[in-house]
Amino acid sequence: MNASAENTQPNINSSTSTLIPMIIIGTLFFVFGFVTWLNGSLIPFLKIVCELNEFQALLVTFAFYIAYTFMALPASLVLGKIGFKNGMVVGLGIMALGALLFIPAAKSSTYALFLTALFVLGSGLTLLQTASNPYIVCIGPHESAAMRISIMGLIDKSAGVLVPLLFTAWILTGMDQFSADALAALDANARAERLAELSSRLVMPYLIMAVVLIALMAFVYFSPLAELNLNDEKTESEKNALGVLQFPQLILGTIALFLYVGVEVIAGDTIGLYGRNLGVENFGALTSYTMGFMVVGYLIGVSCIPKYLSQAKALMLSAVSGLVFVAGVLFSSATDSSISHVLLGWAGVPVVPNSVFFLALLGFANALVWPAIWPLALQGLGKYTSTGSALLIMAIAGGALLPLVYGQVAHITGNSQMAYWVMLPCYAFILFYALKGHKLKAWSKTSTE
Repeated sequence: MNASAENTQPNINSSTSTLIPMIIIGTLFFVFGFVTWLNGSLIPFLKIVCELNEFQALLVTFAFYIAYTFMALPASLVLGKIGFKNGMVVGLGIMALGALLFIPAAKSSTYALFLTALFVLGSGLTLLQTASNPYIVCIGPHESAAMRISIMGLIDKSAGVLVPLLFTAWILTGMDQFSADALAALDANARAERLAELSSRLVMPYLIMAVVLIALMAFVYFSPLAELNLNDEKTESEKNALGVLQFPQLILGTIALFLYVGVEVIAGDTIGLYGRNLGVENFGALTSYTMGFMVVGYLIGVSCIPKYLSQAKALMLSAVSGLVFVAGVLFSSATDSSISHVLLGWAGVPVVPNSVFFLALLGFANALVWPAIWPLALQGLGKYTSTGSALLIMAIAGGALLPLVYGQVAHITGNSQMAYWVMLPCYAFILFYALKGHKLKAWSKTSTE
């Protein structure tokens, strides 16, 4: 490790290699992706099991992501008491509890219990993310932080590609007997029995998930992961009693991240529901399309940042791409599949309507937003880094609220395709942050990097 790298990371022992921490945190990011992107398949599944409308089904994302709002600041306090490494261990334990709660929820087909289990899962993930994201930012040079986060995102979204395929193969087999027509032909008792049988399919997967999470607790606890010591960083900001509120790049970055997570969840978690509305047969696996394009975006980030692409420029290109692809969702055909036939059909990938394909392409546009915002927002925070990280984690609540806005617009208008316009102002603000917002170092004046 060169001297310049050492000077940019005083919070970690200079003799510590970044390889082992990257492997350990990478394992955790795979868990993030597996648990998070399971929701995309879970939404249409629970819509059938619990007989929900579109708005009610999207409470899955609300229950999961709203945990970040309530638990991020407590998570920051916990990390201050027990440290980042122990915080990861406790976070995994809370997630294991949430996975176990899915068992009684599945056996009773009680939607409120499903939502409770999702909230507990989200709470554990909040603690885990609050600890691991600043760790990745701080273990190496600041200018390559987006590249390191891109590697983590690549792992996260690889899990996001895998989990819908596994869910479809394991849980969504033989779904013809659970179609609206098939269920309508049954009397009330037979219908309840059939739905209970479908719900019970979740028991074994979540039991296995709990066991894996407990095993990961032991793995992290006994790992050689070094502890961050962010209080060693001395900055002028320590003299200001306003704390994190004095950093425009953080506050504006938090807003940008809130909007980004909202559009990311809309693109990843509503695509299955939208595809089912259009009669797409493999609706349960559509989240894999979005995640697949995110993987491509992350590969570009890993290979191009910072050598060919700065973090700010990557964010700008992502925002512009998002605006273009949302326009594609709104104005392309919901029946014609020519685009995916040309681009994916040759590989044997099932084709989808053009509007669904553009929705999946948003995964590509979204890939580098999270990796770019984190280092831009945390730059120069010093001892406020953990609190700033907590604020950014709270912004994940965008994944709770904005999909509900989309769901309500779709429910009221009866047009789930045109409801995707709610993403346009989100990408517009992200573009503002990329061009100017991240350069603001004080509220009273504009200061460039």
